[in-house]
Amino acid sequence: MSTPRASELPWQTRFADSMMRTFSPPLAMLVRGEGCYVWDDTGTKYLDFLAGIAVNSLGHAHPEVVAAVTKQIGTISHVSNYFATPPQIELAERLKRLTGAGDAGRVYFCNSGAEANEAAFKLARLNVKGGHRSRIISLHDSFHGRTMGALALSGKPHMREAFEPVPGGVEHIDSTIKALEATIDNTVAALFLEPVKGEAGVIDLPDGYLKRARELCTEHGVLLVIDEIQTGIARTGAWFAYHHAQILPDAVTIAKGMGGGVPIGALVTFGWASDLFQRGQHGSTFAGNPLVTATANAVLGVIERDNLAANAARRGQQLREIILGFHSTLIEEVRGRGLLLGVGLAEPVALKLAAAALAHGLIVNAANETSIRIAPPLIVGDAELADFQERFGHALASL
Repeated sequence: MSTPRASELPWQTRFADSMMRTFSPPLAMLVRGEGCYVWDDTGTKYLDFLAGIAVNSLGHAHPEVVAAVTKQIGTISHVSNYFATPPQIELAERLKRLTGAGDAGRVYFCNSGAEANEAAFKLARLNVKGGHRSRIISLHDSFHGRTMGALALSGKPHMREAFEPVPGGVEHIDSTIKALEATIDNTVAALFLEPVKGEAGVIDLPDGYLKRARELCTEHGVLLVIDEIQTGIARTGAWFAYHHAQILPDAVTIAKGMGGGVPIGALVTFGWASDLFQRGQHGSTFAGNPLVTATANAVLGVIERDNLAANAARRGQQLREIILGFHSTLIEEVRGRGLLLGVGLAEPVALKLAAAALAHGLIVNAANETSIRIAPPLIVGDAELADFQERFGHALASL
């Protein structure tokens, strides 16, 4: 009997035999998508209410994104950073405007959220003021990425243990205003925080936290770095979550939803922070190439033109009401804002509930044992919400 060729084996076997064991076994083999839906290799249709973990802002195969990629790949897709390209400059100018960084703002492009936070980590190390600032502050249970600097910033010890020693100088504090006030002083170079802790289960910061953080950082000359990788790009009902608090950071890191599926990230600096990096202190081969920046321009252009931030706010409130409307004893609360929501469960059954949802054709995510994360595309409408209500209801009932 002849040995089957690799291409004839089940995809699960091929995946296990070929891919590094850094991820859990895949839940399905997805082969195409359209709008808020995806299909697997058996033809099963799923309502995608995770959007690639808040990446697919415009859903799947959006015609304007397809057109932008097609046009740019046929024009010029990559040049080195010895040269500029029109889409790169256009996107930088757009981000300065949307973030509120204004004329004094500056943009560094990279390829992911982790890379954006690595750049911000290096920026923080430059705010030393003659060597008197050696501390970088982050929050317990935060997540900023899996590269070494981003890992040091992340307040999840179990992620760091296998890779220690990670870069030093980072301290993690509780997410309370009291802890913030007790920590921020003239020895601190930077404060890193997420406005909503997505990987922790979509956990909101206390009311007034961002405003107090801004006050303390200004008072002590501390670089306030806000990680908007998951919350940014209209996801919470505003272009950036710090806009809800009516503050501006000194630096913001962006990725995920900006590219609508292509890998792109950015560090945007404000005011005095724009003068910290000097030539030759950071760089990346692929950063800001014309293919990804043209795509991001198309994504942001549609979000702005169609006012999808307002749609996220309105649909997020409807989604919250739908979830609470089940009156299930399993559902304790709904956290988050806009179209980034966390369903707090009364029992540690999030994995079972996410699996039940998938069995009923709904993609959501178990962020931890007691939290379901929901982050649909920003284009979601009445029909998709009604479909979610039916599928999630069946999943709840099955438990």
